[in-house]
Amino acid sequence: MRRPGSTLLLSSNNKNMKLFITLILALISFSGFTQKIPYGNNPKNGKYARVNGINLYYEIYGNGAPLVLLHGNGGSIGGRANMIAPLSEKYQIIAIDSRCHGKSGCSKELNYEMMAADVNALLDQLKIDSAFIYGHSDGGIVGLIMGYTYPVKVKRLVVSGANTVPDATALEPELVELVKNYKALPDTLMQKHVRLMAEHPHIADFQLAQIKAPVMVVSGDRDAVQLEHSIRIFRAIPNSNLCVLPASSHFVPDEKPNLLIYWLNEFYLKKFSKPSTVEWARQVAKQIGLTK
Repeated sequence: MRRPGSTLLLSSNNKNMKLFITLILALISFSGFTQKIPYGNNPKNGKYARVNGINLYYEIYGNGAPLVLLHGNGGSIGGRANMIAPLSEKYQIIAIDSRCHGKSGCSKELNYEMMAADVNALLDQLKIDSAFIYGHSDGGIVGLIMGYTYPVKVKRLVVSGANTVPDATALEPELVELVKNYKALPDTLMQKHVRLMAEHPHIADFQLAQIKAPVMVVSGDRDAVQLEHSIRIFRAIPNSNLCVLPASSHFVPDEKPNLLIYWLNEFYLKKFSKPSTVEWARQVAKQIGLTK
């Protein structure tokens, strides 16, 4: 145990952990370097809303039904640059820098419930009764919380790489151990971000069961979130579909943007359905005389 006031010395493992987390956060916020529109730093579209004690930064693009984009841990609006342009052809995109991320203001404490409250307050200010929501990773967690805390605001919800607990039942065990060392990070904002991953969220299955809006749970087949956990989320939500993208890691918006956009459009724009193979078999069995 370190004595109070003693200098924290970074061990080789902690240095490796710092480098690993830096790379992870860089991947999450990656947006490419050839975009013509400076998504995430666009004076023409960017605005601030005063919500819950901070200035929340957001940008709006396109027309149509409102679609809220929520980025992952350490990311920002720019991290979804590869998706904003094609999606803005069909939707009004409301891209948000979450609290303590990007150009938004920060606070001493940080948790997903606060982030969800910020999104709710922004939609109130924009006079949007309900919206489609797509959230990746931490943004997906915020989306799930929106689903049961502010249900009227959520028309349909897609989450990718979202978890409901911060332990090895949900995440790859090695990643769980790495983020536990967040206090070794000298950058206080990065420490805040990694602490969020290490200690949150804590969402119970009964809370997921309260979500009434249709939800699509997306996972890479090699996600940081264990596939069994994504299936658990899918099964806990009454009106849900499951989408597993092949040859994909946690970073599906960057690895498979076109495939992800295709499924977003399929889910948002078409009638929601929960087809049952068992029900189909019952009908066929009755028709051919297996049952009465």
